[in-house]
Amino acid sequence: MALVALKFINGSRLFFHRTHIPSNSRTIRAFSVIMSPPSTAVVYDLHGPPDTVTRVINLPPVEMKANDVCVKMLAAPINPSDINRIEGVYPVRPEVPAVGGYEGVGEVHSVGNAVQGLSPGDWVIPSPPSSGTWQTYVVKDQSVWHKINKEVPMEYAATVTVNPLTALRMLEDFVSLKAGDSVVQNGATSIVGQCIIQLAKIRGIHSINIIRDRAGSDKSKEKLKRLGADEIFSESQLEVKNVKSLLANLPEPALGFNCVGGNAATLVLKFLRQGGTMVTYGGMSKKPITVSTSSFIFKDVSLRGFWLQKLMGIDKANESRKLIDYLLDLARQEKLKYEMEVVPFDNFHIALNKALGKQGSQPKQVIKF
Repeated sequence: MALVALKFINGSRLFFHRTHIPSNSRTIRAFSVIMSPPSTAVVYDLHGPPDTVTRVINLPPVEMKANDVCVKMLAAPINPSDINRIEGVYPVRPEVPAVGGYEGVGEVHSVGNAVQGLSPGDWVIPSPPSSGTWQTYVVKDQSVWHKINKEVPMEYAATVTVNPLTALRMLEDFVSLKAGDSVVQNGATSIVGQCIIQLAKIRGIHSINIIRDRAGSDKSKEKLKRLGADEIFSESQLEVKNVKSLLANLPEPALGFNCVGGNAATLVLKFLRQGGTMVTYGGMSKKPITVSTSSFIFKDVSLRGFWLQKLMGIDKANESRKLIDYLLDLARQEKLKYEMEVVPFDNFHIALNKALGKQGSQPKQVIKF
């Protein structure tokens, strides 16, 4: 019986079977096991306030299967849904203990021996999104990864899947819009809001935008104007009997978007034309949506909801990836822009505090590994 030998070759472990070797044979059969590098990750062992339950730890190497791809993460954002998952209030969340993060971009580090179509150096994003992107190395099946154009700015590649895709799907999925039509939205300064303005403009669709009354609102209006917004109103400006009188020559919107709730949602409804539709995709104010009886009876408005998660299953991956490629190409051409702050991974908890709103309104926080 031969002894077991163990060697390390180029970071891989090479194991020899313990096997009987006939006296007339000098052959030893071998197989290799590819291991990922060790990873540094943001983890949480229980649900709760993200600034108290998250910690940065080192994780050991992971054994890679034949269809696995090891990705060195380049960047990943801190989204509100990431915070909600850590808090334990998001409808879909990983079991704890878990690594944070849901989207991001990385570079292929190594591949299993059965992987085709991906090579070290390729840029990839998890599509559908996948939990665990807040770490330096991620190992997942090749089906998770979507190869993208490396000419796309890193921070846009890291953030394309959740917010820009939400904006595009909402513009396309609910009402058949044509050039010259209008849409109305609250939360216009959010990344989804900024994307709606730009994607609508590309299609020749006008946008009517509602923002909160707060310090710096004039600067916010200027930024939205530069993105292509047609009309921008603070909530206090809409305290009039007939908000539609403010539209000048713009047509009444057929479609509205609500991510705030409360009075801001009511303002969206007031702008809608007969038979218009309001789509709710968030509730930042945590206040309910109140709809008057007359809006239903005399205006025949429709209320819909949008949750990107429902459209991100494996069975719909190809459809989503085509839309993602379209959005990334717009970003590459600088036709799709939004404000972000890129923060080194070493400063993760500083970025987290900003994402939690502890320092007032801040740009989207994107972690660079």
